[in-house]
Amino acid sequence: MSPDTDIDMPMHDEDRMPFWDADGEPVQALAPGDAPAPIRYDSALDALREVFGYEAFRGEQQAIIEHIISGGDALVLMPTGGGKSLCYQIPSLVRPGVGVVISPLIALMQDQVDALQELGVRAAFLNSTQTPGQAREVERAFLRGELDLLYVAPERLLTPRCLDFLSQGRIALFAIDEAHCVSQWGHDFRPEYQGLSLLAERWPGIPRVALTATATAATRSDIVSCLALQDAPQFVASFDRPNLYYRIVEKQEVRRQLLDFIRAEHAGECGIIYALSRTRVEQTAEFLTRNGITALPYHAGLDARIRADHQARFLREDGIVMVATIAFGMGVNKPDVRFVAHIDLPKSVEGYYQETGRAGRDGLPADAWLAYGLQDVVQQRRMIDDSDGDPLHQRRQMRQLDAMLALCETVTCRRQDLLAYFGQTIEPCGNCDTCLEPPAAWDGTVAVQKLLSAVYRLWRERGQRFGGGHLIDILRGQMTDRVKQHGHDTLSVFGVGENLSVDAWRGILRQALALGLLTVDLEGYGTLALTEASRAVLKGERTLMLRPVAVKRAKTSRQRTTTAAQLDALPPDALARFEHLRAWRARVAKEHSLPAYVIFHDATLREIALQCPDSLDALAGISGVGARKLETYGADVVACVAQVQS
Repeated sequence: MSPDTDIDMPMHDEDRMPFWDADGEPVQALAPGDAPAPIRYDSALDALREVFGYEAFRGEQQAIIEHIISGGDALVLMPTGGGKSLCYQIPSLVRPGVGVVISPLIALMQDQVDALQELGVRAAFLNSTQTPGQAREVERAFLRGELDLLYVAPERLLTPRCLDFLSQGRIALFAIDEAHCVSQWGHDFRPEYQGLSLLAERWPGIPRVALTATATAATRSDIVSCLALQDAPQFVASFDRPNLYYRIVEKQEVRRQLLDFIRAEHAGECGIIYALSRTRVEQTAEFLTRNGITALPYHAGLDARIRADHQARFLREDGIVMVATIAFGMGVNKPDVRFVAHIDLPKSVEGYYQETGRAGRDGLPADAWLAYGLQDVVQQRRMIDDSDGDPLHQRRQMRQLDAMLALCETVTCRRQDLLAYFGQTIEPCGNCDTCLEPPAAWDGTVAVQKLLSAVYRLWRERGQRFGGGHLIDILRGQMTDRVKQHGHDTLSVFGVGENLSVDAWRGILRQALALGLLTVDLEGYGTLALTEASRAVLKGERTLMLRPVAVKRAKTSRQRTTTAAQLDALPPDALARFEHLRAWRARVAKEHSLPAYVIFHDATLREIALQCPDSLDALAGISGVGARKLETYGADVVACVAQVQS
């Protein structure tokens, strides 16, 4: 389990007590005939239109929803931003009872519940941020059938008190969000999730839906086994996020590279930056702040109040950049994140895909930017070696890392390689760095042979192993103190690579590691050793086409991917209406202490600005304007449009 995972623990001694109401009397679940008549929708489409304001489902949403409404279990794989939440929210509004959502991050439950309540959905959560009185009020509402959805963290759900409590109410379904946490193959193993197998045993007649944005065939198999979903259909949507531009660069001066990237392409916009350590998070946030970027740190080592404040600012203010460990982001529903940057190598392709998927959830163009270098490889392999997992788990982690390295070093379309990892195929995408600026692959066989020979000579002739920096000095014929000390200038490989620069050799070494031709000997403090695959290269039986070394050059121009670029396309009169609507939305959001996107998404405001609705009926026809929002905000929106028209 990640040390930066947001965990909900039992909050009070009262967790072991009976359920009491505000008057100190035990709360009993009402008989079905006595419960207040809930608002239930005749069909999934009715709920979609009246609550969420959309006219039609996307992809397999309708098939999934109808299957769950009819009482079936399901495993749902959909990319981040693909509409997974509707797959359990709408059945919870149609089926009798309360939809119980197992959500891994308590820090995000409040925002998820706020967004649903804005839509008129009766949603609540139970977690350790609540006072005993607040928790009792939620329990009372659940037992009396006054909720549509209840969010609970897995740690809380598995307590005897919570299980007994849920048994007294009427449950419409169980939704297990971020279901990849069930799997030891998953990128962020969460042991508590494996205990959720008891749902099938304790509530055999209640539909269960497991949902995730990332799962290989192996991870899906684990989910099915752990959650007893062997008979459940699997709905697997395309993993492609065509609005994301994937770019991976060689790490040089990474903080300066990051700053240049933000200034050039995302000035004043919202983004997330992922770093591997808490120290790196804080140093990067401080560096960006000193250079005029509004950046906030987020990791589990910070005081809970600081984390909550930083998350609230990120969700509610424009242009905030969050620098974080993987503790941040899972379940974040902020639609206008314009970039996700990694300044350290992710542990796996699953993790990389999940984290980059937090950008561009509104469907507008967004960037996935990653900088990595040789030291990242050594550091990640050391972390695997030092981990508490058994040898089998460590081998799985190493294979995941190898797949991530292969993605970084590919000379073909990155999106093709990314989707191939999940078993899907596409044509070259035209929206990644290797498609727009194809690397001129070169025959690096001889260079790699020289590198492998240096490793071999040191070990065979001297019984020694060294790290990459010293190997490069030997190959380039550099008479360093260390070379002199060990007499390595007498090796036959000394100076055989003097025609290549240090940067070029670093790139060759990095790719040799990615290709499995070298391995990091962690017991030897990060020294390098040959692998079985090295033999074919040394014997000349294998040709190696490598990526060219990165050179510093002027940034090539490409079409802007920002929201601002989208707004530039609006006619001047529509742009004026859009800005007026945004200002109104900001005031309302501040008054209600809500993120602005919970009121209306940018895409909805843009459509309103273009269509100029002059009545509530006209406004009701715009995507994203449901019945509750029409009732609450409709008159103000029409008035805003009229003010700019006049």
